[in-house]
Amino acid sequence: MGIILDTSVLIAGERRGEGVQAILQRVQTAHGEQDAAFSVVTLVELTHGIYRARADADRARRRAFSEELRRDVALYPVTAEIAELAGRIEGEQASRGVSIAFEDLLIGATALHLGYAVVTLNVRHFQRIPGLSVV
Repeated sequence: MGIILDTSVLIAGERRGEGVQAILQRVQTAHGEQDAAFSVVTLVELTHGIYRARADADRARRRAFSEELRRDVALYPVTAEIAELAGRIEGEQASRGVSIAFEDLLIGATALHLGYAVVTLNVRHFQRIPGLSVV
């Protein structure tokens, strides 16, 4: 089993001044030694944060963090299988009146497809995805 790191966990660590290795160590201390990865959707969200930064120093720090993450942690794309899984989940949940943010849906579908759990600070968002292990 492994874990998908949600954007919320990575941003919180980066804001505390932690590097990727420190974040991974903290997560593995709390949840056990597991393979860690992240979704390409998280890369989109982190890149958005780089270009939203008002100060050059913040932009540079965020870019360095994103580059470290890409270097040190497995990155998973949204494949056709993941897209179909996300579409099925979204359709089934929408028919029940449950709305899931698109970014969270894709990150969660990636984790489900891999048989991984999601490590997040937004537990409520990911609990809307049936069968997903959320920590």
